[in-house]
Amino acid sequence: MINRERTFITFQVGLALAALLVGTLLGPFQALEHSKIDLYPLLKPLISNYYQGLTIHGVLNALVFTTLFIMGFHTFCTINGLNRRLKWFGLAATGLGFMVLGFILAGTTMFLNQATVLYTFYPPMKATPWFYIGLTSLIVGSWMIGWSQLATLAEWKKENPGVKTPLITMGCMVNTILWQLATLGIGIQMLVLVIPWALNLTPATDALLNRVLFWFTGHPLVYFWLLPAYVSWYSLLPRQVEGKLFSDPLARLSFWGFLIFSTPVGFHHQFADPGVPVVWKYIHALLTFLVVIPSFMTAFTVIASLERAGRKKGGTGLFGWISRLNWKNPSVSAQLLSGLIFFFGGIGGIINASGSLNLVIHNTTWVPGHFHLTVATATTLTFMGITFWLVPHLSRKNLKLPKIALASTWTWFIGMIFFSLGMHWLGLLGAPRRVPFSTASYDHPSWHLPQALTGIGGAILLVAATLYFISIFATILSKEKAAAPIEIPIAEAEIEPSHTPAWLDYWKPWIILAIILVIIGYGPILIQMFGNINAVSPGFKVW
Repeated sequence: MINRERTFITFQVGLALAALLVGTLLGPFQALEHSKIDLYPLLKPLISNYYQGLTIHGVLNALVFTTLFIMGFHTFCTINGLNRRLKWFGLAATGLGFMVLGFILAGTTMFLNQATVLYTFYPPMKATPWFYIGLTSLIVGSWMIGWSQLATLAEWKKENPGVKTPLITMGCMVNTILWQLATLGIGIQMLVLVIPWALNLTPATDALLNRVLFWFTGHPLVYFWLLPAYVSWYSLLPRQVEGKLFSDPLARLSFWGFLIFSTPVGFHHQFADPGVPVVWKYIHALLTFLVVIPSFMTAFTVIASLERAGRKKGGTGLFGWISRLNWKNPSVSAQLLSGLIFFFGGIGGIINASGSLNLVIHNTTWVPGHFHLTVATATTLTFMGITFWLVPHLSRKNLKLPKIALASTWTWFIGMIFFSLGMHWLGLLGAPRRVPFSTASYDHPSWHLPQALTGIGGAILLVAATLYFISIFATILSKEKAAAPIEIPIAEAEIEPSHTPAWLDYWKPWIILAIILVIIGYGPILIQMFGNINAVSPGFKVW
């Protein structure tokens, strides 16, 4: 890898881990609040209240960490998969500058308690305009880096006609296209509605239209988080367990499935919102259920790859192959455990997308319990697993304290079981989300046991995060260079990609189909809403 690309990627990954460090250390404070233990007085004057901490935790972990890490990982997979330098590097470097600026602005305003509007930042709650400008800068920067990656792919395809795009690059570039398409919603929201309103250029805003545009991006964001994990499960994990990818065609088809079905699904987050016609809610619910198809394809292909690897190493019986996988490798264990717990997150997602069932758990702790199985486990734990070889590769140093790294994966897994069980259980009992239970004026005896489980899980997750960063910092700070280059564990397929049908590497038809579905899913309702805009909500500071 050329030094400039190595530095570029290292900087993104480093900033991402810094955001994860701060955001994750605040997580247990939220969990203990759910156990009616308020530790926020210990953080004063840095953080003054529960909602400020919750905002910092959500924004840094779900928006800043993920976006920075994913764009760095995409760049890494693009240049290594295609074996070439990054095209338009100056544009990518400028984009990184925008992302750093966004990180600084959003982070500073949150710590100054000028943007305590939570991760979803729903108007008419109103933050300082610098918070919104910071988030917009972060997204614009990611667009610019994405354009650079896509230009690199386009140049490679021009020079290699008829050659299949390497799977590790294809998956990341499909995700980049998904991101470019999905963030149009939040881009319009920020530039047209929110920033002018926050700058007092307009006296009021349309709260419902803001929610629609937010969820235009908000649910595809889930797949933006997940697809890099799938790239690793498809393209790296089989090699790490000494096997091969079971099916290259199924992997490619699943990526296209996520692209076309992932964006026009936002209204299933607005089942309880008045002003959105019921027919549009159910169209989006149907499209949400269609996302299950590439999800099941992914589960089948990844499990088949792992089973074949385990049986080649002597695994027998129905499940004997599982013990033959390389569980002592912390990168492998992190990905295997994240995939296992994500199974339950997927089941919960089907419930969330069902109109009648959703009303049972709407705005309860079930919802954060669910996405902690997705973004905080399937995504974050897999990304932690990736860093166990990526950080050594970028730093040219062997992973230090591998047993501590391994312990962090199992501790995270156990902690998340307790935490998510408590949150889901509380949600089924009707406990509301986004409530500081230590100061709430209501309570119920049936909540006490799941509240205790939530707090125990949060404490275990704090131990897991501490162990993880001990291993990572020990690696970074080590003065001992690796004797040989750290291998990039790119897996081979059981059958050569040259045998994969050519239509699975045709990009234009899939991209056009995705755009058409977005136009069908959002075009009519957005035209109606903008044509009848109801900008009557002034801004409120409620903290």
